[in-house]
Amino acid sequence: MKVLLISKACVVGAYQKKLEEIARHADVELIAVVPPEWRDERGALRLERAYLDGYELRVEPIVLNGHFHLHYYPGLGRLMRAVQPDVVHVEEEPYNLATFLAVHQARQIGARIVVFSWQNLNRRYPPPFNWMEWYVLRHTDMLLVGNSEGLSVWRAKGYQGTIEVIPQFGVDPEIFTPLSRPVRQGKPSVLLRRSARRPSRSEVVIGYIGRLVPEKGVDVLLEAVYQLRGPWELRILGSGPDEERLVKMAQWLGIAPRVTFDRPIPSTQLPYYYSGLDVLVLPSRTQPNWKEQFGRVLIEAMACQVVVVGARSGAIPEVIGDAGLTFKEGDPFDLRAQLQKLLDNEELREDLALRGRQRVLEHFTQTSIAERTVAIYRRLMSLKLGGALHAPELQPLENQA
Repeated sequence: MKVLLISKACVVGAYQKKLEEIARHADVELIAVVPPEWRDERGALRLERAYLDGYELRVEPIVLNGHFHLHYYPGLGRLMRAVQPDVVHVEEEPYNLATFLAVHQARQIGARIVVFSWQNLNRRYPPPFNWMEWYVLRHTDMLLVGNSEGLSVWRAKGYQGTIEVIPQFGVDPEIFTPLSRPVRQGKPSVLLRRSARRPSRSEVVIGYIGRLVPEKGVDVLLEAVYQLRGPWELRILGSGPDEERLVKMAQWLGIAPRVTFDRPIPSTQLPYYYSGLDVLVLPSRTQPNWKEQFGRVLIEAMACQVVVVGARSGAIPEVIGDAGLTFKEGDPFDLRAQLQKLLDNEELREDLALRGRQRVLEHFTQTSIAERTVAIYRRLMSLKLGGALHAPELQPLENQA
């Protein structure tokens, strides 16, 4: 079967590993469509060509790049008519213009349609977005959601078809794997550290990786590490509009000498960055229009045997399970208490590190996510066009084997 998968997220090289794993299945001929770059508040993220074996990567121009709801691929209809895929898999939200156009074009060539959503808030949109959402839900053969809350959201919105809970991406445990702690002497770090300071071996290295925006709660992390007892260092990797405020906050708290702000690096270098951490914190806090939908850095860190600590916000507890620690979102005192436990108890750190990697191996590898995705393609191909799927829905991640 011929599959056309549309995903702007796959400009990230590490995410392309899922495409390779899908293409390993002998009955799948995969063509993946990506833009040459994607723009957000951090700037332009250019296409990384990292894992390209076994499938065709098609780079298509994109209109209104950076506009989440309004971007689209003007050449996609022509490509579909030329390729004639059996399945069109759209990794965009149902209310986006790109999704609406892709579903409409897929129907014109008689393809089965799969749409992926991260949405975990029941938000209502004005026209024309609610019209596009209604059209997509009416004509999609299968809806994939990245977290269990998404299942409830789309049922509440009236989708009657089959929904399955499958994260958009996993990790490759051979790439994201425990590495030796990098030597912190000699040449300057290739990770473009802004500080030449090197911690001693006794320090526990706490990290944050992600966007520097208010909803990610990095200010909560800074306030939490303030007054931690014992040797520690904090590394923050990312960029965004909140960066200047956070740098000043570290200075006001008097912890600037122990905090490093690192510039973003290619996704393929992240395993080496994780190797320099003992603990990763994801301190996201729910906003009226957003809450954490998964937290990919959690599974990357867990795969590298880095202990994870996350806010009880959105899907974070669902991803961590019993393989890390959680705290009340927005509460620096609770976060400080969890971090202090880890600083005081090396055995706890070692236990959670091992549990984290095992949880990834059981739930979150690229191979397992690709296998489940291909199984969906096969189920769709077994149906006559216009048929209905009646397979049982998957259980939330915590209950999946």
